[in-house]
Amino acid sequence: MNWGFFEGLLSGVNKYSTAFGRIWLSLVFIFRVMVYLVTVEHVWSDDHKDFDCNTRQPGCSNVCFDEFFPVSHVRLWALQLILVMCPSLLVVMHVAYREARERKHREAVGEGSARLYLDPSKKRGGLWWTYVFSLVFKAGVDAAFLYVFHSFYPKYTLPPVVKCHVAPCPNVVDCFISKPSEKNIFTLFMVVTAAICILLNLVELAYLVSKRCREYLVARRARAPHKRHPSDFATSSCKQNNLLLDDIIFLGSDTHPPLLPDHPQDHMKKTVL
Repeated sequence: MNWGFFEGLLSGVNKYSTAFGRIWLSLVFIFRVMVYLVTVEHVWSDDHKDFDCNTRQPGCSNVCFDEFFPVSHVRLWALQLILVMCPSLLVVMHVAYREARERKHREAVGEGSARLYLDPSKKRGGLWWTYVFSLVFKAGVDAAFLYVFHSFYPKYTLPPVVKCHVAPCPNVVDCFISKPSEKNIFTLFMVVTAAICILLNLVELAYLVSKRCREYLVARRARAPHKRHPSDFATSSCKQNNLLLDDIIFLGSDTHPPLLPDHPQDHMKKTVL
């Protein structure tokens, strides 16, 4: 495996991620990929060889092992890690596409022209939707694999003894799993880290959506003073109509306004006018 190329991809993913995304990437690389590469292969390397059944019937041990281990833990985790990492690489590819498009645009129209993207790595437009899709996809993949593991191995644990009654076994036979306690420890470790990764993806998704909603509300409030609402014109016209109506009622009434004590003649002139 080319670790330099892999390191470059991870640095790109880390560069274009949020703070929650960087925590997620560290958790996946250190606590899932490294544990898988260093430990899990050795723990499950002898699962078929040391799977013993208390019978000498040819083929009974093989069919019982396939009955209880329809898919290997190691292969399921490998597929899970590959599918989980692919959406992050999709974000890096989208940013690279934006940068290439911006470079071609400058070469075509010149350096002093308007830019297509102020910042190609800024999560706006299509890149925002790509990032959100990657979060949903990663959380969905981890949740789906947790469900698959639970359906194959209830409570994510392996019993030390398995009772099997599958042809060509002559009767119910007892089969013994190699190192069940050690396998249970690493299985629970991988399950817990996957659950934490799902939580981080959901938190990051909520953060991005709430941030976009706040930006939309701020922009809407900034545009509000420049546009007068039609209800304002209706309110002002209603006020003017009320004032005219009050003047008509006042002029047509028999009661006269009280005279001011200081200058009653001035007040009478205003009333007549």
